[in-house]
Amino acid sequence: MFKSIVDIKKVIIFASSLVAFCCYTVTIFSQSVVTQTGVTRVVVDAGHGGLDAGAVGKFSKEKDLNLDVALLAGKFIQDSCPGVEVIYTRKTDIFIPLNERSAIANKHDAHLFISIHANSIDANASRKKAVKGSETYVMGLDKSGSNMEVAMRENAVITYEDNYASKYEGYDPRSPESFIIFSLLQNAHLEQSLQMAARVQEEFGDRPIPNRGVKQAGFLVLWRTAMPSVLVEMGYISNEQEEKILNNKETKTAIAHAIFRAFKSYKNYYDRDLNLAQYSNKKSQEVKKDEIPLTLHYRIQIKASSKKIPLDAPEFTGYEDVQCIPFSAIYKYTVGNFTTFEAATRYCEDIIRPKIADAFVVCVEKGKIVPMKK
Repeated sequence: MFKSIVDIKKVIIFASSLVAFCCYTVTIFSQSVVTQTGVTRVVVDAGHGGLDAGAVGKFSKEKDLNLDVALLAGKFIQDSCPGVEVIYTRKTDIFIPLNERSAIANKHDAHLFISIHANSIDANASRKKAVKGSETYVMGLDKSGSNMEVAMRENAVITYEDNYASKYEGYDPRSPESFIIFSLLQNAHLEQSLQMAARVQEEFGDRPIPNRGVKQAGFLVLWRTAMPSVLVEMGYISNEQEEKILNNKETKTAIAHAIFRAFKSYKNYYDRDLNLAQYSNKKSQEVKKDEIPLTLHYRIQIKASSKKIPLDAPEFTGYEDVQCIPFSAIYKYTVGNFTTFEAATRYCEDIIRPKIADAFVVCVEKGKIVPMKK
């Protein structure tokens, strides 16, 4: 692969500059992710656009498919997730350079970046017919040659930009030597990105488009994003049968709704963890630590047992302020302190029940469970 010592030196110098840039990016932007108040800003990126058509099928262009699905997915999120701001990299058929797409996400301190694409394969006719399916990528370098092929094709978009070599630190989308340096970069948000990617593929299922799972590859559009990021390949536009399916209105709606459901699941998961952490560290205005409140209040019952369970038992890991309240011959374990039933119910539905399906609100007074009618 490397033709000379000079080539190796170029790769080392190039890799060093990228690692330095990566460290700089993480330093500047990671704080906004760490200190976020929940997943409240998401960037929906419709891949390609304008003079960049992306992959081209028998009768359609990738850029149009991407935009249709991106706008639908964003609308589903906006309509169903109050408090979530949806930012689009493009809403019309215009060309947006890859570095500007990530810059948009970084500028808005987004909490998640979703780039939407349709796949293609440049090969003989028989292979084009055989390869099909959806897949979601996160930033990384997989040993699979097919993953590298997908990323190199998507990264080739930068050749439409002026001075792309200087913009992307000397990266050459046609050079395997350039691509391989991505193995030296570490995604600071890999775990969260994988969580989102897995949810997308789970929501996609395997019909009518086969499910090819979660993969890693070195996409430039994900490289400079300072937050969890995924690139969704909805299906293969190079496959005639799949191109027809992808252009079906109902299919585009179904794909967009699957991305929305994945986002909502991801948001609920991380908001729950964040809210639990905030709740455990917050001084309750109604209840002082280590004191039994005398006034009537509400808690969430997470478990009941005929035998007493230590409060530091593994099943209570992740919960703070766990209290054991004897009730007849049963020990009831509860969390939370709320002055209104409505607040307790919201907390139970949004934070506790996604993890403990049979949790419910109880009424407590002077350290004892009392009838709810009080």
